[in-house]
Amino acid sequence: DVQLQASGGGLVQAGGSLRLSCAASGFTFNNYGIGWLRQAPGKEREEISCISSSGGSTSYADSVKGRFTISRDNAKNTVYLQMNSLKPEDTAPYYCAVKGTYYCSGYFIYWGQGTLVTVSS
Repeated sequence: DVQLQASGGGLVQAGGSLRLSCAASGFTFNNYGIGWLRQAPGKEREEISCISSSGGSTSYADSVKGRFTISRDNAKNTVYLQMNSLKPEDTAPYYCAVKGTYYCSGYFIYWGQGTLVTVSS
């Protein structure tokens, strides 16, 4: 079975940092792009970042560009999201998900359980 376990969320003050991890199993990890999504209450789900299977290509939503950095370790089947300069509007549960291709195009085909990030002002 495909499993995606996100961790690293928590409560942080505005301007602070958190590092999220997504540990994956049950599929050939280095064959797929992996992304992070979030959905704050009352807002639409937002794809905030993605990394290609090799790690050679990344993408970011405008809302996090310059503050968040995605990376992956294919030897550990893990994707990371370093979040700096956090803002209260970053508050949301964060989910990692698997793209259906090597790249960051197309749809997500698997989602994991979220990890909650709360940024206080």
